[in-house]
Amino acid sequence: MTFDTPDDTETPAAHNETDAAATAGPEGTLPEADSARSDAEVIGTRRGMFGVSGTGDTSGYGRLVRPVSLPGSTPAPYGSYFDELVDALRAALLAAGTRFDAALEKVVVFRGELTLHVRREYLVAVARALRDETALRFELCLGVNGVHYPQDSGHELHAVYHLTSITHNRRLRVEVSVSDADPHIPSLYDVYPTTDWHERETYDFFGILFDGHPSLTRITMPDDWRGHPQRKDYPLGGIPVEYKGARIPPPDERRAYS
Repeated sequence: MTFDTPDDTETPAAHNETDAAATAGPEGTLPEADSARSDAEVIGTRRGMFGVSGTGDTSGYGRLVRPVSLPGSTPAPYGSYFDELVDALRAALLAAGTRFDAALEKVVVFRGELTLHVRREYLVAVARALRDETALRFELCLGVNGVHYPQDSGHELHAVYHLTSITHNRRLRVEVSVSDADPHIPSLYDVYPTTDWHERETYDFFGILFDGHPSLTRITMPDDWRGHPQRKDYPLGGIPVEYKGARIPPPDERRAYS
């Protein structure tokens, strides 16, 4: 034993649980204890490592079958500072004439993180309350991410906002879901100007339309590009690259060189 080696080398059980939870995710890799919860929302079944059918899955995990589950609503009390945050938001919305239950679909506490699932028509009101209320003060929006769940009927597209309170040193996630048929979400540019480029990127790759954005144009792909490349139903290869006159063949048609 050296001087920098601890006497007890056994990993505490709590650490094992934390590490196991950290490796899981909504893409069919939820721990059994979480996926079996009665409030978990099962939206489909994942087959193979990457959900690829036919000859495209070269990972060796073609027989892997797991449910695609999303965490359900969490009942109060939530723990940590989450109860204080939710109560402050409830009071702020009520003072502005908005019922908390009308603005939010559900509150989720999952793996030590708080997510507020907000109905899109109340997104701007909730964001203003989170920014302006003294007990909340979420002054900074770190970005907007898009997520696509093709099997989540009526809620295929999700926009996820990551907020930070510099005043109170707290973090929060706000999530809004819309359908493929009506992918409109109010822009938060007037509340958080930092969302300018992030909303453009989410529009570019996922096709979510942010109503009220000052210049909702593509930011990475060419202006005349067809489709939105990060949607899960977007083809892998075989997409004409029109501005170069080239074409990328599908994976099973590409030449291999030994």
